Amino acid sequence: MRIVAGTVKGRALAGPKSTSRHIRPTADRVRETLFNVLGQFLDGQRVLDLYAGTGALGLEAVSRGAGQAVLVDQDREALGLCRQNVEALGLAGQVEILAAPVARALETLKRRGERYELIFADPPYAARVVETVLDGIMAAGLLAPSGMVVVEHDKREAAPDVHAGLTREDQRRFGDTLVSFYRAP
Repeated sequence: MRIVAGTVKGRALAGPKSTSRHIRPTADRVRETLFNVLGQFLDGQRVLDLYAGTGALGLEAVSRGAGQAVLVDQDREALGLCRQNVEALGLAGQVEILAAPVARALETLKRRGERYELIFADPPYAARVVETVLDGIMAAGLLAPSGMVVVEHDKREAAPDVHAGLTREDQRRFGDTLVSFYRAP
């Protein structure tokens, strides 16, 4: 795994041990397509990466010009990988790592009054929580006006066209993976 573009383009990311069942990094080609849909450069946007795993999505966003990223995960190995990757890329000043379950992290960020232009969510496929994640993000008021939520999920999990005030603008398939792009009004 590598950063695909931006200021730290080509730099390697640490990945999970081959035996890890809890972390499923977003493939380079999926990240590249995802950012082709979003736009190549993020011009100071604030980014939230839920179920961060290795931190690849949030770190890619910072490399492409996002001003700040918050990486959220509760898995010990994932948190270690996020810390290792942030340090290796020299992005500690722009990246916060929040060690918490997603539901608790959303409440914490709500209390802090945080707002994000771009939110990634890559929950475990078996959890089947696309709608739950969208509900949580919107209930916490974390999405900035005209912001985008990008959810990576199993192809067998339906992602609604409209949910919690969000409209699905695009969807891309990569083997067993679907990436759904939602926009706030």
